[in-house]
Amino acid sequence: MNGTSQHTTRWTSYCLEWADKSHVLAVLMLMVMGIVMFAPGIATLQPMDRDEPRFAQASKQMMESGDYVDIRFQDEARHKKPVGIYWLQTATVELGEWAGISEAKSRIWLYRLPSLIGALLTLFGTYVAGLALLSRKAAFMAAILTGSTILLGVEARLAKTDAMLTATIVWAFAVMLHAFQQWRHNDRISADDHPVSLGFVLCFWFSLALSLLIKGPILPILMALTLVVVWLSQRDLGWFKTIMPVWGPVLTLLLVLPWFVAIMMKSGGEFFSASVGHDMMSKVAGAQERHGGPPGTYLLVFFGTAWPMAPLFCLSLPFIWKARRDAIVVFLLGWIVPFWIILELVPTKLPHYVLPLYPAMALLVCLAAERGMISSAGRGVKLAMAGLVLPVFVLLAGLAGGSVWLGDPLPVLALVILLMALWPIIEAARALHKGLIAQTGLLAFAAMVLVSAGVYMAGSPVLQSIRISDRLALAMARPECADKHLAMLGYSEPSLVFLTRTDLQFLPPAALVAFLQKPGCRIAGVTANQMKEFDAARMAAGLDLAPVELVKGFNINGGKRLEVSIFVRRDNQALELKPEASKP
Repeated sequence: MNGTSQHTTRWTSYCLEWADKSHVLAVLMLMVMGIVMFAPGIATLQPMDRDEPRFAQASKQMMESGDYVDIRFQDEARHKKPVGIYWLQTATVELGEWAGISEAKSRIWLYRLPSLIGALLTLFGTYVAGLALLSRKAAFMAAILTGSTILLGVEARLAKTDAMLTATIVWAFAVMLHAFQQWRHNDRISADDHPVSLGFVLCFWFSLALSLLIKGPILPILMALTLVVVWLSQRDLGWFKTIMPVWGPVLTLLLVLPWFVAIMMKSGGEFFSASVGHDMMSKVAGAQERHGGPPGTYLLVFFGTAWPMAPLFCLSLPFIWKARRDAIVVFLLGWIVPFWIILELVPTKLPHYVLPLYPAMALLVCLAAERGMISSAGRGVKLAMAGLVLPVFVLLAGLAGGSVWLGDPLPVLALVILLMALWPIIEAARALHKGLIAQTGLLAFAAMVLVSAGVYMAGSPVLQSIRISDRLALAMARPECADKHLAMLGYSEPSLVFLTRTDLQFLPPAALVAFLQKPGCRIAGVTANQMKEFDAARMAAGLDLAPVELVKGFNINGGKRLEVSIFVRRDNQALELKPEASKP
């Protein structure tokens, strides 16, 4: 073993030893490591269309209107998800305003804080779940593996439901795992003996309530599927009764029902028909919003979204097969397999749907490692080593090639940071070859920290062509216009609404010309593919107008290059084009 490997083994061993000293220290380490992992880029990443700005804008409108019951995006009712995430987002933004942050309602990073907190809670919940079946070190490693996955890192930075939903699911399952293990180890004790602490029981029912308020029935569905699998294996669900006091469902209903009753009264039942009848059933019936894919899609993308945990999980499959009748393995498989199959069969495919299953996979990896059932020899290990290292090269090539193709400056700092990430990930592959699974996980985590910093913090701001809504909002700000009215033709991404104003109008050509002829300062954007129709309508109305600015970019949501002309008409006077404004 050379000096570099000795140093690597030494610091990873120290990390594990510190985590093993106490639960408090382990949780503090997870919190610091999670912040280091998830925080880079949370303030610099642009609002990512389309779901994130829809959530953020709806929360923003709650604060603007003072209506915290109904959920709306501009004038449209947004009755797809319950109110939980909107309340959490408004709470963080209003806390930011209280703290004196200027223009807090327009700061996307404040809306992302609940997702960051949800990602941290997912780490803590995975650790607590691991303590039911693993040593403290192994439980700590399960949390690290979960936190290292690309998918959780992405969701931690987006103002959406999925990171917080995953937190509620992993905490509910952590309580279930502790109840299941205590029931097994205490000769199937009676529910009346209350082997699970009151704190755990409260945590379970609060997690269920918060989950229902965030994304409806996902957690109950996952629980039901797991309970069916465990019952088929054990023929007894007495353990589940130990966390089912009479007051548990009552507490959940008290937390959940007020808003559901309020929205039913306010919408006249429209919320339930839209969220269940339209949103949920349309995903089952067909691919929603072009997010379709055949069965097996999640299995294919797993190797990217679950990196760097994915190669280790693949190496754990022989153990999982051999131990498939082990009660705890059955429980974890019940958490993963039925829901995964359902997701593969549903036509709508979105990568984040499988995120709540990743903590269970991390627990299986650490269970296999703790029992010495992950082999360090053979072709599988070589493939796993390649699976650890190759994605960093792919990211390097993609970032460099993408910036050249888009016409942006080369993100030199980001590429340097990604090159630095090669050292820990190569060391992780070497540790895996030696059978040092814990060191592999910690080194992979270190690589992911560098990858996150490189991509989100150093790379994203350089790629200005993909930040088209940011640049359009800046072009439409027009400080010379005190009382401005905004409209857009041909580009209708929700991020532009969030970055400008709630009353931004999306108009067809004739209506846009009429908009520009009204009094006051009128600002409009027109995409190149709509310019012919706009010019025809403008000439028919006798409106003499020239663009004042040209914004060029690439819409990653539509996968198309865009060119948007900005028109300004103030007090019936058209402003002229600034020659330097055409530069991107």
